[in-house]
Amino acid sequence: MAREADPSLGFLTKRETEVKLPRPTRVKNKTPAPVQITAEQILREARERQEAEIRPPKQKITDPSELSDYRLRKRKEFEDLIRRVRWNVGVWVKYAKWEESQKDFARARSVWERALEVDYRNHTLWLKYAEFEMKNRFVNHARNIWDRAVSLLPRVDQLWYKYIHMEEMLGNVANARQVFERWMHWTPDEQGWLSYIKFELRYNEVERARGIYERYVGCHPRSASAWIKFAKFEMKKGEVARARLVYEAAVEAVQALEDPEEVEKLFVAFAEFEERCKETERARGIYKYALDHIPKGRAEELYKKFLSFEKQYGDKEGIEDAIVGKRRFQYEEEVRKNPLNYDGWFDYIRLEESCGDKERVREIYERAIANLPPAEEKRYWQRYIYLWINYALYEELDAEDMERTREVYRSLFAQGMPKLIPHKKFSFAKMWLLAAQFEIRQKNLKVARQILGNAIGLAPKDKIFKKYIEIELQLGNMNRCRILYEKYLEWSPANCYAWSKYAELEISLHETERARAIFELATAQPALDMPEVLWKAYIDFEISEGEYERTRQLYERLLERTKHLKVWTSYAKFEAIAGKEGEETEMREETDQESIVELDNQRLQRSRGVFERAFDYFRTVMPELKEERAMLLEEWLNMEGSFGGLGDVSLVQKKLPRKVKRKRAILSEDNTPARFEEYYEYIFPDEAALAPSLKILEAAYKWKKQKIGSDED
Repeated sequence: MAREADPSLGFLTKRETEVKLPRPTRVKNKTPAPVQITAEQILREARERQEAEIRPPKQKITDPSELSDYRLRKRKEFEDLIRRVRWNVGVWVKYAKWEESQKDFARARSVWERALEVDYRNHTLWLKYAEFEMKNRFVNHARNIWDRAVSLLPRVDQLWYKYIHMEEMLGNVANARQVFERWMHWTPDEQGWLSYIKFELRYNEVERARGIYERYVGCHPRSASAWIKFAKFEMKKGEVARARLVYEAAVEAVQALEDPEEVEKLFVAFAEFEERCKETERARGIYKYALDHIPKGRAEELYKKFLSFEKQYGDKEGIEDAIVGKRRFQYEEEVRKNPLNYDGWFDYIRLEESCGDKERVREIYERAIANLPPAEEKRYWQRYIYLWINYALYEELDAEDMERTREVYRSLFAQGMPKLIPHKKFSFAKMWLLAAQFEIRQKNLKVARQILGNAIGLAPKDKIFKKYIEIELQLGNMNRCRILYEKYLEWSPANCYAWSKYAELEISLHETERARAIFELATAQPALDMPEVLWKAYIDFEISEGEYERTRQLYERLLERTKHLKVWTSYAKFEAIAGKEGEETEMREETDQESIVELDNQRLQRSRGVFERAFDYFRTVMPELKEERAMLLEEWLNMEGSFGGLGDVSLVQKKLPRKVKRKRAILSEDNTPARFEEYYEYIFPDEAALAPSLKILEAAYKWKKQKIGSDED
């Protein structure tokens, strides 16, 4: 019976189909071999013996039939792949993107829909599908996809964010608000609520934001951070009473929490709020109440805050003398040993500012600024000047004493004359600008102008001119701007930025002749820091005005100064497109095709003439600049090709060089060859005819090429 054929195996028996494994050999010698082979060696040898990867040849599509065959073949490949691995999302995405690359949006959309039928819970598919629709500007399709996605997967926050972002980018604020409302019905996490609040605040909908905050803390009543954010929002809007009510409601809601850290965070925020409101007794009561109701082992941060609070508002004879006094003594010792250690003064001032004693803070500032740097060199004053800056900002922002702030600035600038800083040697533009901005905030525009004028007279700097011009430009005083630009250019006539901005101002005022005169003065300067920027601005201005003859004259003047490759190519490109848009529009109206061709031919001849001049210059005057000449020919070739049938590509091709790799010796210090390096040399047709050695090389090159071809045959 064992020899009978098994019906499932055809005519074979089970014995004939059994896999016979080799009998395991018994290891007799278990001693280690003299040469050990590591796993790294095995992998390295396997890598070295690996054969090169065989890649299919690239296919070039030349007619519609080949394109349709290619598309049919690719679609068949994708469909076969989908049948094998239908569950693989990456295959569907590649298929859809390929259809998108073929501009067949209907098929791509069909692929996306089929993919969603396979796995609609994959939110990545929805994101990529919607991005496809948005990228190709199918807004309604994208909106439909987002709507379906958030309906099917409401717990994926990224879908909601993308949906809302799209609506907001399109300016549909009402639609974005409706999407947010739909999302809020699903009670998202805190970040979702905060995004909704920020959205409303971006459009100054304060009452809506307040209502959302109330719903937010109602949705997350046990979250201390939610209540704190709500209270800070009210405080920022100046609603102190509302903020206090929020904190009181938060204390009642959060007290039942088992996590003391959340309760501690809330009490600290509540106490700091009362501290900012100058309600020290309320803050002290909150700290004591919190310490009574929170376990001592879990209230370390709260205790530190309370100790810091008592340092500021407690008994000065006890707490301040015991704790703050010790640090004050350390800082006094430090500044006594080295009065010019400005970092020590900064730390000392920071300590006194934390204590809140205004008179003592002013005393420390006065003592600190009395220590002038040892020499009149700017590097010694760079740290010192920040003492004055911090002093002025403290008086303005913390002490809110505007007269004392003005006195601080006057100590630096007394009636336009230097009092402390040697402005004739060096100055700090930051101080002048801060003083002027302070006066502008105080609505003293006349005084601000005096400060900036004194700055220009004593220590002119780029920053001061730019800021002064910006202020006058915002006020609409164009005559003052012109005067400032003139002063700016008198001080720095080589500054191309100033010339360009002055001309831009006149262009914006439609003062074409004034702008042209400014450009002429600028280009006539003997020295400029960035002349290429200035000339480009001048040329662009004339092109924008449609003055093509003036532009040609500018290019010719520029070529008299420099014959750089970029100037030649820019000139030629200008001639190739000069007046093209306006002329074609007029010709289309007249429906005269022959005239359009004639104008294109004229542009081609002018551009070709520039290229020929440039080529002759690089060939005769600068023959050593072979690389520039080769780049010029490439630009010329592209220009001839851009004119289609009118261009003559062969005219340039016969001038193109051959690129040859060569070696040259690098000499050492004793003028002996140390090593060789490879470099490329360009051999032009006219040079090859003059050099007989190059003919030998060329013949050898042709022989080698023929030999390689015969070997392949």
